[in-house]
Amino acid sequence: MSTLEGKTALVTGGGSGIGAEIARTLAENGCRVAITGRRESRLQEVVDSSPQEIIFRASDVGNREDVAALFSWAREELGSVDILVNSAGINIAKRSMADLDPADWDKLLQINATGAYNCIREALPQMREKLDGVIVNISSVAGIRAGLLGGVAYNTSKFAMSALSLTVGEEESQNGIRLTSIYPGEVETPILDERPVPVSAEHRARILQPEDLAAAALMVISLPARARVPELVMIPTTQSFT
Repeated sequence: MSTLEGKTALVTGGGSGIGAEIARTLAENGCRVAITGRRESRLQEVVDSSPQEIIFRASDVGNREDVAALFSWAREELGSVDILVNSAGINIAKRSMADLDPADWDKLLQINATGAYNCIREALPQMREKLDGVIVNISSVAGIRAGLLGGVAYNTSKFAMSALSLTVGEEESQNGIRLTSIYPGEVETPILDERPVPVSAEHRARILQPEDLAAAALMVISLPARARVPELVMIPTTQSFT
């Protein structure tokens, strides 16, 4: 596996959960890492708790102007972005078609799907210049199997994110740019707090942890440039995949 020493990475949704753990892991493995998210206080907590240097800028990935400013800042601070991790994502409590507020539908699509598009669109030109780059999109098993648990808006947003990743991955492979969709099952992250039924501490302990996803992302990112992993499914041992 190749070293990540000297590589640069930008991680969205970096203020908590999977994004924060991936950021710490990349920093531990030699990357210069920047994180972004909507809440500056959470980003600051991640920076303060990391043994390695991580920098941050608050932004809303669903806002195209915000994302353009984010990547301009990242280029000034990092030089260029070698690795992009799209980990920003939300869900809501009222998930069924009967209960879903149209405003929540718009919000989930804007952050989960359009947010990933906005960031990929900004990252690609500088990756094309180098004929190299890795983009990891944290999707969900809800993006390949539309179960009732995720809800109609979340499932749709994750299917869109998956299609975006696979299509751009095919388009950009000849430019040396590798895209991966990681489809986790249940993970112990703050998104569980939005479940319609509270999740017990025992259940949270049994499911995937953010560090499990960070290990998977590190594996994908560390592979030599000749190796591309379009899709990776990762679920708790006890979770069914049928």
